[in-house]
Order: sequence, then structure tokens, then C-alpha cells
Amino acid sequence: METTGALAEAEWEAHRSAVFGAAYRILGTVTEAEDVTQEVWLRAVAADLSEVRDLRAWLVTVAARTSYNVLRSARVRRESYVGPWLPEPLLTGPDAAAQVLMDESVSTAMLVVMETLTPAERVALVLHDVFDFPFARIAEVLDSTPAAGRKLASRARARVAAVQERPRASRAETERLLRAFKAAADAGDLAGLVELLHPEAVYVADGGGEVTAARRPVRGAARIALLAVRVIELRRPDAFQVIEVNGRPALATYHGGKLVWLDTVEIADGRITTFRRLVNPDKLARLGHI
Repeated sequence: METTGALAEAEWEAHRSAVFGAAYRILGTVTEAEDVTQEVWLRAVAADLSEVRDLRAWLVTVAARTSYNVLRSARVRRESYVGPWLPEPLLTGPDAAAQVLMDESVSTAMLVVMETLTPAERVALVLHDVFDFPFARIAEVLDSTPAAGRKLASRARARVAAVQERPRASRAETERLLRAFKAAADAGDLAGLVELLHPEAVYVADGGGEVTAARRPVRGAARIALLAVRVIELRRPDAFQVIEVNGRPALATYHGGKLVWLDTVEIADGRITTFRRLVNPDKLARLGHI
């Protein structure tokens, strides 16, 4: 698309989801991605775009470069994070306020692996594999060379391959297991919970040091079942609903109308292999309450 010197609002809206999507994939937080999106908008409005031949690519490039700088500056803070880190959930589906280009790269499982990559690896992977950028352009973002960008993307791709190759359970099966887990935990049914979990299942909780949560992954169906029942006894939630986050069903649990935790799962052969519970109130805030 050729542009005039000034960016029209209609042109911006046509590309906003791509800008936000690039920032969210690189950063893993809705809050930071929205800040980056706003900064890209302000820079675009002030820029002379008359020579720009591919507006989408220009906007995504600015978003990637800005996100790269944010991620590098936040590295120390992220490395000192208390307990396991889970991405800030992105509400998706028909009721989502923020639209984003959806694919496997915004799944919770993928974003967890992305967090283990270096900032440069994340940028290279997102720009090349999601947005189909040539390595010459990626090199400009990273102030590097095309060969270095290719190596970064290849290394990142090898790290995320396990997630990409993992078979995904259907939405119906995922929702069924989430509801069954909730019912069994509420009933204190340890045997029922163990039956729903893979024997070597892993439980990961993110409290961010703000609320009580397991600071190390819990492994084994029996231990996870016992933990799930104890948490219900302590917190006494009174409502729940299945919502869609990051393109997959998630179980939102409430107490007194306040969202207190969000559960997402990975499934294989009809059993839960990974159970993730987000309880960090800062990351739950944007999902709202009931």
C-alpha cells in the first residue's frame, strides 16, 4: 500500500493488530505491547510516510525495534522475577477488545518457551517465522548482519520446535478436562484428579511474589491433586467460567466477584500433562471481574 505523507486513521486501524501482535509475541505482556503499539502510532503520525511502499512492514519494524529495546531494558527485572513466569494472558475470541493476528505463536505454551530465548532470538524468530521478514530487514532491527539474524532465528526455532510439533487437543476436550478438574478439586476427589492427570504431569504457578503460589514446579499427579484440593479449601472460590485466552480455553476462577486465578492446560492422550495457574493479580487485572 502506498501512503501519503500523513498516516490516515483508517490505514492505522488496518495494521494495528499486526503491530500489537508483533509486540505481544516479542514481549509476552499485554501491558507492554499496548505501550509499544501506542508509541508506534505516535511515531507514525509524526513521520513523513510518502516514501514508504509497504506500510505494514514499516509499522511492524518500528514495533519490533521498540519491543527489542524494552525487552533488553527489562531483562534484569525479568531475571529476578519471583517464582515461575507465565505470560500475561491475552483475551481472544469474539469478545476481545484487542485484536491480534492469531496462530500458535501466541499460545501460552509458545510464549513460555519464548521467554527462555534471548531478546535478539525472539525478534528474529517473530519477524521471520510469523511476519515473513527477510533477514536483511531483521538485521536492521537488531543492528546486526543477515547471517547473524539467520543463525538467531534457527537457534530459536530449534528451542520452540517441541511446542510446534506437539499435537493439540481440541477445544471441546480442553474445556471438558478443565471443567472436570474444577469439579473434582471442589469435591476433594483426589482419585478423580489423579485420573485426569498424566502420571508425570507438571503444575506451574505464577504469583510473581504478590500472592502465595508454589515457587517451583510441582511434579506428579498425586502431588498436584493434593495441592489442588488444599488450594480450594484455603481460598474457597465461589464462581468460575470458561473463557478464551491466547486462542485456547482457560478456566477463570473468582471469589466475591474478583478474578483470583486463571488455569490453562496442555493435554496428551486425554490427560493433562501441564497445568498452569496464573495468580499474579497484576497479570489478571486486564481480564476483569464479574
